[in-house]
Amino acid sequence: MVRLGRLVRFSINPFLEAHTSGFNSYASKPAGEGLSIFLELAVELVGPMAPQTGLLVNVSDIDRAVRRHAVPVFTEWIGEHLRRGEHIGFERIAPMLAAAYEHLCDKVEPARVDRITLKLNPFRKLAMDTKEPGVLYFSEKFEFAATHKLWNNNFSEPQNVKVFGKCANPTGHGHNYLVEVTVATPTDGPALEIGAFERIVDSQLMQLVDHKNLNLDVAAFQETVPTVENIAVFAWEHLAGQFGSARLHCVTVWESDRTYCSYYGPGTPR
Repeated sequence: MVRLGRLVRFSINPFLEAHTSGFNSYASKPAGEGLSIFLELAVELVGPMAPQTGLLVNVSDIDRAVRRHAVPVFTEWIGEHLRRGEHIGFERIAPMLAAAYEHLCDKVEPARVDRITLKLNPFRKLAMDTKEPGVLYFSEKFEFAATHKLWNNNFSEPQNVKVFGKCANPTGHGHNYLVEVTVATPTDGPALEIGAFERIVDSQLMQLVDHKNLNLDVAAFQETVPTVENIAVFAWEHLAGQFGSARLHCVTVWESDRTYCSYYGPGTPR
């Protein structure tokens, strides 16, 4: 069983009757005209690979299925809401995602559509897992800068250098960390307010770690080594239970564009 993901980018002009198809699917297809609404839909499929080809499905088939069956859902629904002057909140996005899945679910066989994710902007996304169709997963990225030193006082200096390498530099070193916080919220529950969500992350996490020496300024890391793994756990412990009807699902921390850790708390489905 493998999982294959494909990003399909498209643009919508809600007030134009004709939509330009375009020729650059990397940027957007349909292409959009002028100032259009740019969207990116991630489709994740699961299933067995074909032994003769090594493919789950041909990604061109995914593209065709999404543009033929899912893009029209977003084009029609978004256009209808905007022409009526209606705000498109999560309560209206949820049925769009559900309808897009219904139109796609049997169009990429033998693979099965397992998860679809709508990118709301470069830092936010909204996903629906087909195993939990009544739940939306909202994710947003945050940034903080901090210094740390990877050092265990129970180790000798040669041991620390052997285990942590350059990260055991005695005066420490810095990172611009990225944190992605994902919460699960019921589609029929209270709408998630992004401003309130951001205030919670800021007060419960960002203010504790931003522009800090993690080893010296954060009590939890005076005894615990501030690895990216432990920072992810620390973030979870300070955010879990803070979002009201929304449930914390996952925290991912990047210390570089190549190194990151995702943490799911005890009992959290993945």
